[in-house]
Amino acid sequence: MLLESVLIFFNLLAVLSYLKFCNSQKHRPFSPRWWFWLVLTGVACSCAVGIKYVGVFTYLLVLGVAAVHAWHVIGDQTLSNVRVLCHLLARAAALVVLPVLVYLLFFYIHLLLLCRSGPHDQIMSSAFQASLEGGLARVTQGQPLEVAFGSQVTLKNVFGQPVPCWLHSHQSTYPMIYENGRGSSHQQQVTCYPFKDVNNWWIVKDPGRHQLVVNNPPRPVRHGDVVQLVHGMTTRLLNTHDVAAPLSPHAQEVSCYIDYNISMPPQNLWRLDIVNRESDTDVWKTILSEVRFVHVNTSAILKLSGVPLPDWGFRQLEVVGEKLFRGYHESTVWNVEEHRYGRSQEQKERELELHSPTQVDIGRNLSFMARFSELQWRMLTVRSDDSEHKYSSTPLDWVMLDTNIAYWLHPRTSAQIHLLGNVVIWASASLATLVYALLFIWYLLRRRRRVCDLPEDRWLRWVLAGALCAGGWAVNYLPFFLMEKTLFLYHYLPALTFQILLLPVVLEHISDHLCRSQLQRSLFTALVVAWFTSACHVSNMLRPLTYGDRSLSPSELKALRWKDSWDILIRKY
Repeated sequence: MLLESVLIFFNLLAVLSYLKFCNSQKHRPFSPRWWFWLVLTGVACSCAVGIKYVGVFTYLLVLGVAAVHAWHVIGDQTLSNVRVLCHLLARAAALVVLPVLVYLLFFYIHLLLLCRSGPHDQIMSSAFQASLEGGLARVTQGQPLEVAFGSQVTLKNVFGQPVPCWLHSHQSTYPMIYENGRGSSHQQQVTCYPFKDVNNWWIVKDPGRHQLVVNNPPRPVRHGDVVQLVHGMTTRLLNTHDVAAPLSPHAQEVSCYIDYNISMPPQNLWRLDIVNRESDTDVWKTILSEVRFVHVNTSAILKLSGVPLPDWGFRQLEVVGEKLFRGYHESTVWNVEEHRYGRSQEQKERELELHSPTQVDIGRNLSFMARFSELQWRMLTVRSDDSEHKYSSTPLDWVMLDTNIAYWLHPRTSAQIHLLGNVVIWASASLATLVYALLFIWYLLRRRRRVCDLPEDRWLRWVLAGALCAGGWAVNYLPFFLMEKTLFLYHYLPALTFQILLLPVVLEHISDHLCRSQLQRSLFTALVVAWFTSACHVSNMLRPLTYGDRSLSPSELKALRWKDSWDILIRKY
């Protein structure tokens, strides 16, 4: 909510700057004033997008209006071809290239200053985390780059949803019979665990050899190699077979193989598929390589389903073998986050090795564009909470003013602060939008019949006001119907601002063009004064609820519930 006022400021600054630029275009194109307002338009648009992604709606609106004006410039026969080209290049540079560069500059400074690890790094990829000072960087620095047979690794799922997690196993087994009556293999559980744990370590084993240590020199694992993954703490091999997964019966169960001597042979061979490889001979690299594990026997792909297991699975996330998978999805992709070369063949010594930290000596860094791109993608896709909020609302509630947000309540008195709409302003803004739309259609139909009620300059001004004000309301409001995020009343404020700007445009038009006589103008002026007085009265009446400047008695608070009284009256009659 605290960002909304700054967003509105830059939205309006972009529109104001463009209108100033249009006025300069009529009188002195390419003058310093002309350039100032054009450049300021581009900078204001990039600032709006930089504050919140929804600022892109106003940016697209300004670009659309500018494109129409550029089209008129192209058709202006009084301008030479060189002059037209200069106009187009100036607009492209100031309204497209400059905003992109300014936006990049914001994040260049952001990533330059915020270079240390923080509490929410886990939503980012391992490579991004390793590029920050402290945190994961202290763990991953000095790790061997190339994964070899005998390497000890932790495998993080690239998808990172619902939470970042690592391939994990423990000594507990799947229950013999599930709650729905289906049976399992009763093998050792394999899950995805959202915390660092010693049970996240796996050893990359060569199927043709028994040793679990790295040779000297190390033999790197390459794209297409067949490997076995041995769980470090239990030494059991990662396995999948034709048994339905616990919560995803269309997929195969993934387990660590236990020999119960019941004619269920191990199926523990996996083919390594490096997704982001440059050639078919690429080596599996720590952090950098994104890999898939394809089961040799069944062609199933190791996948995070993301479904929390019941209590018997300690609420950890289900991992399955997906047989019907088509195409690429991050839930099937893993990367090595922590890596060391195994040195001991003995189990007890190896367990001590897994508990010990890795050596620290070198660091790795991502390029700015790689970090910038990942950060933008995470901001667009990561959701912190899917639960319904107490004060969430729908876009229809905003127009009808059927919602509010309570920000603060005094612990001892009834003083409180709410986000409330002034019903007079709210209804007037909506009415102005409706009146504008009806008048615009009426004038458009009459112009089609060659009846021009407005002079050409007045008509163009009327159309431009509607494009920026009514258009600004539409582009900042209608997209919320398509969003699946949790919405609040304050999301409507940028759209409402454009609606309120349209209100004086409509009032001026009615006064100048629809009120024919002096008496009509006087009556209309009286109505406007009465409207303004009632808006001020409502604002003053709601002041204790919007500013929390004094306590309210129960009777005073009840008297302000005008909508409840109105609903009761409607139901009664």
